[in-house]
Amino acid sequence: MHRPTEDETHGFERTFTTEEVRQFAELSRGTQPRHIEPDEEGRLLIHGLLTATVPTKIGGDLEVLASSMSFEFRRPVYTEERIVCTWSYEELEDRYDLVAAVDCENDAGETVLTATVEGLVWK
Repeated sequence: MHRPTEDETHGFERTFTTEEVRQFAELSRGTQPRHIEPDEEGRLLIHGLLTATVPTKIGGDLEVLASSMSFEFRRPVYTEERIVCTWSYEELEDRYDLVAAVDCENDAGETVLTATVEGLVWK
């Protein structure tokens, strides 16, 4: 098993499709028109919690068991917009208890989501 260190940074990028947003809307019952009807550019607004699955994918890869996650949704995200997410450990006690900072940006370099994750690395 990989043992994390405080200086590690991890990344993941994702572009959501119209079909994925509609599936999430159906599953979550978040069917506001902005999530299921295209805007004048043919895009759907992505649910904040669907956007939040980008950093949770990193946490899953790292075998993190989160005890709390705090999200700040800074800008809207639309379908076919690439999101690049970076996960950095801020605190790591005994190499297992952790606090991680998350920053997600669009292709224009604008922050769309920040988060703090607390938890532990699964042994």
